[in-house]
Amino acid sequence: MKLHILPARQGLLWVKQGVRTFFRQPLALSGLFFIFMALMSVLSLVPVLGNALALALLPAATLGLMAATQIVNKGGFPKPLVLLSGLRSGREELRSMMTLGGLYAAAILLVLACSALIDGGKFARLYLLGGSMDADVVQDAAFKSAALLAMALYLPVSLLFWHAPALVHWHGVSPVKSLFFSAVACGRNMGAYLVYSLVWFCLFLGVSTAAALMAMLVGGEDSVAAVLFPCGLVMAAMFFTSIYFTFADSFDAGTDVLA
Repeated sequence: MKLHILPARQGLLWVKQGVRTFFRQPLALSGLFFIFMALMSVLSLVPVLGNALALALLPAATLGLMAATQIVNKGGFPKPLVLLSGLRSGREELRSMMTLGGLYAAAILLVLACSALIDGGKFARLYLLGGSMDADVVQDAAFKSAALLAMALYLPVSLLFWHAPALVHWHGVSPVKSLFFSAVACGRNMGAYLVYSLVWFCLFLGVSTAAALMAMLVGGEDSVAAVLFPCGLVMAAMFFTSIYFTFADSFDAGTDVLA
């Protein structure tokens, strides 16, 4: 396995590859993403352990979306079972993926515990248990500080786990080593990832603004939420489609999912 050092402009190419691949099979990739979201939502409804279980399965589920992207990129059609790619490739990989999921859940819970030191757990409870964000909560200085701290702490966590599921699945790397290699890959190619993040931010902002304006012109303010929600889901599906290319370009090609 060899790490590739990429120019900053590669970040823009990743976005283009993700969008182009998505439109090869928009219904299939959107459907898989909706299944992914529905699974996470259903698990979060389970009392006490539901959210922790959803967090633990997130790396494996993300790997499933990456595998679906690889299949589409090679001209194939992704079936729903591809979402289980990281869980049905043998006992050893299943153990590694579950270990990785446990580490991810522990990292997120640690981030939330740190935020609870600032606001007494308001942000953590909202994240884990859900609920509405009324004006009093949003304007609370401690809550805003806790949310900002959680976002700041989540950044290094995301870098550690960005490539980790794919490294475990396609390169057979151990969970702990996959975290190290993922962080190194993101750090050495930080310019490309910054461009990638900025382009996606601009796309999300531009598309959501345009969709909101069109909805207001056609149906008034009441129709804005009805338009923004599905629009946001489709954009998120495109984003997850592009994640595969950040991995494929950062490391030597691994085992083919189609094999």
